[in-house]
Amino acid sequence: MTPSVLRTRAELSTAGRVVVKVGSSSLTTPQGRIDAGRLRALTDVLAARRAAGTEVVLVSSGAIAAGLGPLGLVRRPRDLATQQAAASVGQGALLAQYTDAFAEHGVTVGQVLLTADDVVRRSHYRNAQRTLYRLLRLGVVPVVNENDTVATDEIRFGDNDRLAALVAHLVHADALVLLSDVDALYDGPPHRPGARRIAQVDGEQDLAEVVVGRTGPAGVGTGGMVTKLEAVRIATGSGIGTLLTSADLARDGLSGADVGTWFVPTAPRTSTRLLWLAHAATPLGRLVLDDGAVAAVVGRRASLLPAGVLEVHGQFEAGDPVDLCDRTGHVHGRGLVNYSSQEVPSLLGRSTRELGDRLGPGYDRELVHRDDLVLLRT
Repeated sequence: MTPSVLRTRAELSTAGRVVVKVGSSSLTTPQGRIDAGRLRALTDVLAARRAAGTEVVLVSSGAIAAGLGPLGLVRRPRDLATQQAAASVGQGALLAQYTDAFAEHGVTVGQVLLTADDVVRRSHYRNAQRTLYRLLRLGVVPVVNENDTVATDEIRFGDNDRLAALVAHLVHADALVLLSDVDALYDGPPHRPGARRIAQVDGEQDLAEVVVGRTGPAGVGTGGMVTKLEAVRIATGSGIGTLLTSADLARDGLSGADVGTWFVPTAPRTSTRLLWLAHAATPLGRLVLDDGAVAAVVGRRASLLPAGVLEVHGQFEAGDPVDLCDRTGHVHGRGLVNYSSQEVPSLLGRSTRELGDRLGPGYDRELVHRDDLVLLRT
């Protein structure tokens, strides 16, 4: 399916494929447990949208929240190990509720758990994309979440808003819909008297005076409006229009009604894998480039050769992401390096021909190929 570029919210009603993200706060009770009624209400909306001809990918938080009750936890744990344990218990329970709720509409769901590492490396990213495409062609609603049970700090997305934006690009969605416990973006705290809903955002200039906060009162989510706006920037900056509204207004929002905040795409579609590399990969090292290499990589979009590297920092293996910076430490790009941190120091300052003659075949290649390199706006 060729994705459309939706410029207006009204076009959502005829979108061919949408990614919908729902946060924990929209699925839970005030005590932090999964609210079956709220989950089924959302399912009803998405099943109706699917019956109308729109393919739906659901990115759902709530696994950790679903595990709190069975584990006897009062609130979301702070340490990673307990979060992973709660996710392990809660993920199955959450999917079971989605399975039952969608089944009432004759819809099958499939679970897709991702880590950042799954979709930064070329082969892994292709596998994730093929799986999601196949599920959609089979009429299945993929339910996507971060694989909290195995993710480490180094390979975590950190929040499902960003994950949803990247999944929207991965599946070539027409639009992204972020559902929250807040009905729209406001020019200040929504509870403040006189706060004004911002109906449409055409670019960064419209956000200059906006004051936003982080986690909501429920305390079960991992972010707030800040993370949502970061996700919006990823999506709109890669050609995907985004609607931000509350779960209670999901039906109206998906039908193109004037609810929530519509963010207009600000750039054309870009390479999917490089988008993931820029926004999902955690760099494990840093290469310091000389002025000529900076000019070649940034100005001519060339591959990075060993001759242009002055220093290497960090511990990494071949295929890991590293940052590319100049002498001052300013980061210009990120790429997947072809050598380990133990190998790189002996290569610095040498041409690929010299390395091939001296060390043999396999060492006459780039440190970072241009196809595995993305420039960063820093």
